[in-house]
Amino acid sequence: MKIALGQINPTVGDFSGNSAKIIDLSRRAQAAGAGLILFPELSVCGYPPRDLVERPSFVARNRETVECIAAEVPGIAIICGLVTPAHSQTGKSVMNSAALLRDGKITFLQSKMLLPTYDVFDEMRNFAPAKSQELFDFCGNRMALTICEDAWNDKLFWPKRLYTVDPVESLIHAGGNFVLNISASPFWIGKREFRRDLLASIARRHQVPVVMVNQVGGNDSLVFDGSSLVLNREGEVIAQGRSFEEDLVYFDSSALTGEMHEQIGGEEASVYSALVLGTRDYMHKCGFQKAIIGLSGGIDSALTAVIAAEAIGPENVIGVGMPGPYSSQGSIDDARSLAENLKIRFELLSINPAYDAYREILQPVFAGKKEDVTEENIQSRARGTLLMALSNKFGAIVLSTGNKSELGVGYCTLYGDMVGGLAVISDVPKTLVYRLAHYVNSRDGNAMGPVIPQASLEKPPSAELRPNQKDSDSLPPYEILDAILEDYVEDSHSAEQIAAAHGFDIETVRRVLRMVDRAEYKRQQAAPGIKISPKAFGYGRRFPIAAKSDA
Repeated sequence: MKIALGQINPTVGDFSGNSAKIIDLSRRAQAAGAGLILFPELSVCGYPPRDLVERPSFVARNRETVECIAAEVPGIAIICGLVTPAHSQTGKSVMNSAALLRDGKITFLQSKMLLPTYDVFDEMRNFAPAKSQELFDFCGNRMALTICEDAWNDKLFWPKRLYTVDPVESLIHAGGNFVLNISASPFWIGKREFRRDLLASIARRHQVPVVMVNQVGGNDSLVFDGSSLVLNREGEVIAQGRSFEEDLVYFDSSALTGEMHEQIGGEEASVYSALVLGTRDYMHKCGFQKAIIGLSGGIDSALTAVIAAEAIGPENVIGVGMPGPYSSQGSIDDARSLAENLKIRFELLSINPAYDAYREILQPVFAGKKEDVTEENIQSRARGTLLMALSNKFGAIVLSTGNKSELGVGYCTLYGDMVGGLAVISDVPKTLVYRLAHYVNSRDGNAMGPVIPQASLEKPPSAELRPNQKDSDSLPPYEILDAILEDYVEDSHSAEQIAAAHGFDIETVRRVLRMVDRAEYKRQQAAPGIKISPKAFGYGRRFPIAAKSDA
């Protein structure tokens, strides 16, 4: 039988919009001769719904919407994800479920058994786990229908498993010979390859075909890459969906042949695509059409502006140069050149009058005190005030431009360069920022030459808040800093482990770790960012603010 994968981009809570996508793709699949179409985890309500599931009206809309979908497209079987009421003793009122729709009605319901609580996941907070799962018969096969994490506990793949049960193994032992998995599996660097290897391990171990349809799109900090897969019994990919865009993919369940749609390859290209998609969806799903970016002439704001221009169109981006007393003419020129290359609107607003006024107001209170970081931060906060004023006046969201390296050690100013509604590159280390900038400049289509000025790539990074300032005055070289941050933030290694692994000076490592711990209060006041690493700052990394560091 011809089976379709409906890789859609749902919006959380948009039942009419999500159901319209499901109905449209189902009709297209039916017209193409498919007998079954699969949609992602919680595709009816969008993932992750979080505490919206506590609203009875939200839960009721799930069932009502699924029944409408079934009635609208009775000629093809549909599997889609929804929230259903729970009947358990756990105190949780709902379950994460999948429905099989046939002949205009719901004929089978399966609920998720494994509820992840690591990283960005907190499903035990919202859902009750299924106590058991069953098979259903379709096109001569006994189908094992699983939901995302249910397929992530194969004992031959993991050195240490998180759960005592393996739903796939249980369904196979019960007679299942075809594994279906509907997922909302977020992107991070290397995730697509990891996911493919996991599914291949299941296929080879049980000698069954494995089908995974994945959500695509950005929801808050998460980006879902799609990249849906079908694997044969040997673990070979025989059908796949595109990365970072909606798609409709067909395969034959008997011949195990299917469509191989091109996926984006390479780390830089994948991360860039994720950031563009995450920015576009965050803005549009929150109701913003225009973005404002402070352009310093540096590499971080340049990359952020490039991403924004591609995400929402250059006509919807405003770049703002805000020179201060220590800004170089070169930085002003670089900011203007970038704006011209991107064809975005550019405004030049000096902060000097505001900075002088602040200093005059504070002079009586600061009498006898030496100038220090206070005066530097006043400059940054003056810029933040201007950006937010423009945001209010034009109804545009401010995109902050700080990278993961800066956010990690607190090399950023609260209510200054941290202002904004979305921190586009806050999960991108500085070394990766440079790699992405070079990728942007090397892409086909840059007929007029590099988009990001060469000077922005070559000059030493500087906040330009005091004479001759460089980032290296306060921080280790970014190659060292980023290696330390990766080991500490993503892998929780100790200072001694990090120093030994890289041959770094132990005191340098300890100083960086102390900076990371002390900056927690800043990070918890930062705008949400787009997750592209295995461990991003934000709700996937929950550390106390008031705590003593032993680093």
